[in-house]
Amino acid sequence: MSLNVSLPPELENRVRARVASGMFGSASELIREALRLFETYQSVQGAALATLKADIEQGQSDRRAGRVAPLDIEAIKAEGRKRRSTKADA
Repeated sequence: MSLNVSLPPELENRVRARVASGMFGSASELIREALRLFETYQSVQGAALATLKADIEQGQSDRRAGRVAPLDIEAIKAEGRKRRSTKADA
């Protein structure tokens, strides 16, 4: 398959530089590798999104089941200050 692609000058220069450096044998080889990397990136992003959605659903499920209590921010800060001062004294 043959496909013509238009690139802005900056990207064209980057492709030419990579080919000229010997990293790639041709612009086509570079583009194929870039597409493989992009597909891998998308796969990783999709897995991360699926994990995030599962975590959100677990949190919502915990909330609906009453397994979540409101945070007491002042108590959390106080505990952090207490721990910090204990470490400073040691």
